[in-house]
This record gives sequence, C-alpha cells and structure tokens, in this order.
Amino acid sequence: MSKPPLTLFLAAPRGFCAGVDRAIKIVELALQKWGAPVYVRHEIVHNKFVVDDLRAKGAVFVEELEDCPDDRPVIFSAHGVPKSVPDAATARQMVYVDATCPLVSKVHIEAGRHHDAGLQMIMIGHEGHPETIGTMGQLPPGEVLLVETVEDVAKVQVRDPDRLAFVTQTTLSVDDTIDIVAALQARFPSIVGPHKEDICYATTNRQEAVKAMAPKADAMLVVGAPNSSNSRRLVEVGARAGCPYAQLVQRAADIDWRALKGITSMGITAGASAPEVLINEVIDAFRARYDVTVEQVETAVENVEFKVPRVLRQSA
Repeated sequence: MSKPPLTLFLAAPRGFCAGVDRAIKIVELALQKWGAPVYVRHEIVHNKFVVDDLRAKGAVFVEELEDCPDDRPVIFSAHGVPKSVPDAATARQMVYVDATCPLVSKVHIEAGRHHDAGLQMIMIGHEGHPETIGTMGQLPPGEVLLVETVEDVAKVQVRDPDRLAFVTQTTLSVDDTIDIVAALQARFPSIVGPHKEDICYATTNRQEAVKAMAPKADAMLVVGAPNSSNSRRLVEVGARAGCPYAQLVQRAADIDWRALKGITSMGITAGASAPEVLINEVIDAFRARYDVTVEQVETAVENVEFKVPRVLRQSA
C-alpha cells in the first residue's frame, strides 16, 4: 500500500539555544577536567534525554547543595540560582561552576541595579519555576514581588507605587507579557522597565517561527519536556496562531497517532532545550507512516554563541 502524502513544515529556528548549548558543554568540560562524578544542582536544562545522557557520562543530578559532597565540583543549572547557593558553596570551600544562561544573568544584574537605586521589583514569571526562584533570590525577601497574570497586577501590594521596576522571566510568551506589562504601566505609571526586552532572543525567534507555521498546518507538535516553560509556551502560541491541534511530546513514542488521523500537513518545532536527535526521531516516525515532503519555515537565523567560564576554557 502506498503511504498517504504529508507536507511537514519544519520551524527554523528550533531546538537548542546558545544558553542551553553552553550549559551542556560546561558539564561535559567539567567531567573532562575533574573526572566523574561531577554534581549538578537541578536539571542542567529541562530535557530528560539530555539529563540521562550526561548522567551516563558521570554527572550526578541533585536537588539541593546539601546533597553534594564538599570535595567534588558542583555546577549550577542554566536557569540560575538564588545568591544564597553560591554563598553556601563558598562557605563550604567547594569548587563550583555557574552555568546560568548569560541572558538570565543579565536579568539578575538588572534587578540588582534597580535595588541599588532604591526600587522595589515586580517580576513577571511562573511561581516555582527555577528561573523565577533564582531571580527573586538575587535580592532580600520582599524586594521582588511575583505576578503571573493581569489579575495579579490588580492585587499586588507594593511599598511605594512611585519607586518600582519590573523584570520578566526569559522564557515567557511575548504576547502574554504584553498585557501584563500594560497592566503594570496603567496601575503604576512611573514603573521602570528593562532597557531591552527580558524575553530572550531564542524564545522570541521560536515563537515567531511557530506563528508563521501554525496557520498552514492541520496539526503541530512541539518536541520538549513538560517542565520546560518555553516549550509549553510554543504549544500555546501555535494554538493561538490558528493551528487546530497543537501538542507537546518528549519524543516520537509520545505521538498520539489517532488524533492525527486524516491530516495532510504537519508542523514540527522544538523547545530551546530539546536536541536535534529527538526532532529527527519524530520526523522519521512520520516518514514511516506517510510520504513526507519537508518544507522549512524560517523566520530568523541564529548565530549567537556564549563562551564557557574561563576555568573550563583553560582545560579544553
């Protein structure tokens, strides 16, 4: 029997961003320099395949610094950590490497600068997300207030409405934050915003590619982890942009083929922490069932690269 035809739209850019690439490289270089085991506080990035691969090479993933021995190196994840974590590592005379994405570090610096100027911070982000915890932990308790929705803006209690600034979690949907920022500016006209948008270039680029791809496709899959904020936002952006069926899958085995019955076009993208090998695995699964024609939907070209910390560059 001949396979049914399927046009497969492949978003570009997709998958790994420069911050994720750097974080993974940091773990690999640390293993080369110090040997196994190297400890990593939290998942280095939100992707099970990546974490399992690094674990097989000798990385040990732990939830808290207390779970690490004093005499082995520890790496802090790409999402960033509260100031108390490196302070505790220093007090224990531990060797540590900070793999925080430079774009997240930029938000940390920004928050510190506003605090030094006497401003209380409002952070737009998701409660409990490691990046939010890390950013809020840059300043003393009560100095960063979290809002997740426009409704939260109406309820937030501030110290002085004329002495405020705001920052944003880097992996949010651009469209969602526009409304929250507008609500903040309406309630607090003198609030100070970032010099440049906090939402990172990779998040924005992947969302723009999905917006271009979604109206053409009968269905769309986002390859990514369920705890990946930027991956979940891509699903939401796809549905909002007109795709009738948008779902998150970790890998090909998660595809619900019954839900895709009768499709003639398919969109595929991946969150910033999903490796290309998993995207190819999904494409191969479609090739096994359909006569696939691949069309790339490219909305931006990325050539950003972040250097690894000097201590690891010397050993490489």
